[in-house]
Amino acid sequence: MTPPLADLLATARVVALPMNTRFRGVDTREALLFEGPQGWAEFSPFTEYDDAEAAVWLAAAIDFAWDEQPAPLRERIPVNATVPAVEAGRVAEVLARFDGCRTAKVKVAERGQVLADDIARVRAVREAIGIEGRIRIDANGGWNLDEAEHAIHAMAEFDLEYAEQPCATVPELAELRYRVKHKGILIAADESIRKAADPLAVAEAKAADLIVIKAQPLGGIRRALQVVAETGLPAVVSSALDTAVGLSQGAALAASLPTLDFDCGLGTASLFADDVADARPVGGSVSAARVSPDAAALDRLAADADRRDWWLARLTRCHALLASS
Repeated sequence: MTPPLADLLATARVVALPMNTRFRGVDTREALLFEGPQGWAEFSPFTEYDDAEAAVWLAAAIDFAWDEQPAPLRERIPVNATVPAVEAGRVAEVLARFDGCRTAKVKVAERGQVLADDIARVRAVREAIGIEGRIRIDANGGWNLDEAEHAIHAMAEFDLEYAEQPCATVPELAELRYRVKHKGILIAADESIRKAADPLAVAEAKAADLIVIKAQPLGGIRRALQVVAETGLPAVVSSALDTAVGLSQGAALAASLPTLDFDCGLGTASLFADDVADARPVGGSVSAARVSPDAAALDRLAADADRRDWWLARLTRCHALLASS
């Protein structure tokens, strides 16, 4: 049952977190936080998402704030470092912010860059983390089928763990998986899970070896666990560039998975110059404990009045969609 809008507005705080490095096209990450009977939750769909998609994120936040969550099976979650599409010379600087992480996820296929930029970045990561470290790349669907095949072959020398969403469509992922199988490089689906009308289509098409799941876009922890169970594929829990509050929801999801075979993408607090609480990885892992924002940080990071009003209006519209559904 959706709580009254007034209950969400009573504690709602809109924050703007500065980033150390531009990531996903943004220098500042905005989010709306509110507190329910179970604790704080985050509503932070990206600004370009329409209300129908954003309402799913609100459902996840309400569930986390109002309902008891599945019992955790582990107290700490191993996480990867995340390397934005920076020039190769900045890789060591970025990795230094991720204490003890043994795996690095490297953004590739950035608009305005070329494959040589990606290769140089991945090479710099391999040099920084050594032969024992693991590297995964994330293209966010930025390549077509032939581009993806060429890129994966070009970076195979770096012993990639997997390629995340190298192509945009499920049929392309299925064909690419067939083409690169002999290289031993796994294919992971992200957008084809969290932005799909049918997140199970990936498994049915045998288009991925594993799936990347995020609590907010899938409507909450229970729904995400259901998707994992129904696909039958190994899962990596990742962040949607969340604040520390949203990251704690992701950590709770990772803590409740029956098995956790891969390091998770929940160390992204290290991408921020400031946050509402400290959720940065320590020794390559993050705590699965619930996070509450620091009162002083909420004040320090408060968004300006125009942006606060924009988020509150969005919250109101999305709440109306949930209440009427």
